[in-house]
Amino acid sequence: MLRKLLALTLAITTIPSAQAAPVYVFPVPNCEVNYARAHHDYPASDILAKAGCAFVAPIDGVIDEVNRVDTWSGKVNAGITRGGMSVSLIGVDGVRYYGSHLKSIYKTIEPGLVVKAGQRLGGVGATGSARGTAPHLHFGISWPTPADTWWVRRGAVLPWKYLDAWKTGKDLSPVKEVRKAGEARRTSARAK
Repeated sequence: MLRKLLALTLAITTIPSAQAAPVYVFPVPNCEVNYARAHHDYPASDILAKAGCAFVAPIDGVIDEVNRVDTWSGKVNAGITRGGMSVSLIGVDGVRYYGSHLKSIYKTIEPGLVVKAGQRLGGVGATGSARGTAPHLHFGISWPTPADTWWVRRGAVLPWKYLDAWKTGKDLSPVKEVRKAGEARRTSARAK
């Protein structure tokens, strides 16, 4: 954890002053894609694309979690393994970005690695609970969580309006919406 915090601090403090505001990029560039404004049970987006299309860092940040082994089983259907091969990163904006169902992950992508927006992380696929479906990137936006908090990691705010903006080169930030969703979740948990 300390290594991740140091790497994130380094990433934040080394941003050139001319680029003080985060730069966002569409996570599946240079491929024909399709995605909906809704997701089946929770806020996320499935970005349909050809298998192998690049999944890139949507923002400068630090790699948080890498899962190179697809352990999902339809017989068990455990939530924590549904994503199959996946990568998450904590952006310089403090938001967690999660991509799963990957076909491949670059060998150099490891937890603690500082990455730049647009840097290739892996390739679109159909691992985990996406086996037998059209290749796609499951894309989730949330606040940082421990690895075992999969129900937050998979998505806490709907990404489509950010994806729409990033696809056209606009730097629309999800920070306020993520903070609001996190505060609402904590308030709800305290009320129980």
